[in-house]
Amino acid sequence: MPSGAAACVRHLRAVATDRVNGAVWVEVTYSSPSMDRGSGCTREKPATTRVTLPKPLGGLDVIVDHYTHFTRHGAEPPALRRCGPLGCDPPRTGCTAASYDQAVLAADVPNHTYRDSERCDGEWLVLDLSWRTGPACDDTSAPGCSSRLGARWFFRAGKSGWVPLLDSAAGGCRDVRRAEPAFPTALCASLEPLRASLRPSHPPVTAPPSVAP
Repeated sequence: MPSGAAACVRHLRAVATDRVNGAVWVEVTYSSPSMDRGSGCTREKPATTRVTLPKPLGGLDVIVDHYTHFTRHGAEPPALRRCGPLGCDPPRTGCTAASYDQAVLAADVPNHTYRDSERCDGEWLVLDLSWRTGPACDDTSAPGCSSRLGARWFFRAGKSGWVPLLDSAAGGCRDVRRAEPAFPTALCASLEPLRASLRPSHPPVTAPPSVAP
């Protein structure tokens, strides 16, 4: 919630608006002058409010403001467990498309990134990724409409999903085994370097030498 000055948040309340699709939907509203930078409400802090349900929650989940999902499954009553971006029951770490999606979320890549190839043995993973750049086009054959950038990420399996190790455009195992000597050569020995067009290198601009008068 906005904070930093007196009365940055007014009329904070939470209301149960619906009970559908296995969940109680809750809407949180408040008023604040924080859009005016001169108000002093330029920071944030947690805030608490109460919601009264028309009937017991039972086995239903709770969804707050359409995006924040809580479930009773796996939580110690009366607490609820907050679900993550892959849902309340994320896929097990492994060589599956759903598990690769979790790895993409864990890596530092732009939204709308595509998986181009995967190498996986259940404990270690290599993903070649790419994403569109340039203008939005109906015809990808038009100039500038097929431009892409890319990355190659290496992962190890962790308790809660794939854990990123490093991003490297080099071929082979040198970079990843420097970072993680246990990474299996079977997954990296035959890797070709990423295409130069996916990772363009731009040398720094240097000023021209000055000429003495």
